[in-house]
Amino acid sequence: MTLTVIPLQQTLQKGLDAAAILTGHALQMSLPQKTDLIAKIKDELQRQNAVIVAHYYTDADVQALAEATGGCVADSLEMARFGRDHPASTLVVAGVRFMGETAKILSPHKRVIMPSLEAECSLDLSCSPQAFAQFKADHPGYTSVVYANTSAAVKAQADWVVTSSIAVKVVKFLQSQGEKILWAPDRYLGDYIRQQTQVEMAIWSGACIVHEEFKAQGIRDLLKIYPDAGVLVHPESPASVIALADFVGSTSQLIKAAHDLDFLRFIVATDRGIFYKMQQACPGKIFLEAPTAGNGATCQSCAHCPWMALNQLENVMQTLRSPQLIELDSELIIQARKPLDRMLSFQG
Repeated sequence: MTLTVIPLQQTLQKGLDAAAILTGHALQMSLPQKTDLIAKIKDELQRQNAVIVAHYYTDADVQALAEATGGCVADSLEMARFGRDHPASTLVVAGVRFMGETAKILSPHKRVIMPSLEAECSLDLSCSPQAFAQFKADHPGYTSVVYANTSAAVKAQADWVVTSSIAVKVVKFLQSQGEKILWAPDRYLGDYIRQQTQVEMAIWSGACIVHEEFKAQGIRDLLKIYPDAGVLVHPESPASVIALADFVGSTSQLIKAAHDLDFLRFIVATDRGIFYKMQQACPGKIFLEAPTAGNGATCQSCAHCPWMALNQLENVMQTLRSPQLIELDSELIIQARKPLDRMLSFQG
C-alpha cells in the first residue's frame, strides 16, 4: 500500500532544536537554581492537586521529581494504570503526545497537561488515521492490534491496543481464537512478535527513530572490548540486534532483567533515559549505550529520543503555570477506550 507521507524530518528537527535549547538551559542552571525550581514545582503540584506521570525515557531530573512527589515512573502501560487510578485531579504526563492522549482517554474527567505538546513519536507519525483505515480496508476479516505508540484516532479504529510487555501474549491468545492479525505500526516489533508466535501477520512499515539506529556490528565490536557484558535489547530494534541479545523485553522487563541477570555490565539497546532506573535498581552494575553509529547511520537519535528530551524541569513548571492541555472529542474517547480497556484487563 501507499502510506501517507508525514513530514517526519521537519517535525524531528523542531524537536531537536527545542530539546537543544531546553538542555542548554538545564546545563546552565546552578544547583541552587535547580533546587529552587524543584521546590516551586512541588508547591504547584500540591496547590493544583497534580501528580507527575513520567516515562522511563525522560530526563533523570524529571523522573526523580516524579518519585519524590508521589508520582510514577514507568512504561506506558503502568503510566496508563497509574493515571487512571490516582486521586489527583490533574495529571502531568511527562512523555510523548500519545501517552498524554492515553491518559485523557482513561481519565476523561481529569485535566491532563504535558510539558510540551510538540513531543511526538515517529511511530505515531508514521501511522495516520486515514492511512490506517485504508490498511484495515485492505485486510478484511483481520483483527487489528495496534501498539500503544499510536494516536487516539488510530486506537479508536483498533480491536486491541498493546504495549511491548504484553504484545506476544495477546497475539498468542488471538491465535488460539483462530484470529488473523493486522499489526501496526512498528515493523521490527511486529517481526519479533511473528517470530515468537509463528502467526502470520499483516505488518505496517513504521519504526522508532531511536531503536532503528542500533547497529549489530557496533554491539559486536563493543563485546570485543567487554566480552563479559550482557546485552539487553528492546524488541523495537532490528532483528540483527535482537539476535545478539541475552534478554529481549519491554522497558520494565529490561530493568528487571538488569537486576536479575548475573552480568555486572550490560550493553543496552534502548533509549538511554532508562539508565536512571537501571542504576537505581542495580547500583553496583555498569550500563553502556548500544552503538548507533555505523555505515549509513543517520544518528538522528544517538540512543535518546529528541521528543522525550523536551521533558525538562523548566517546562514542567511552565505547563503548571500555563497549561498545555490534552483535549479529545468525547466520542473519540469512548471509541478509543474500548481497546485500551481490553489491554488493561488482559490476564493472559
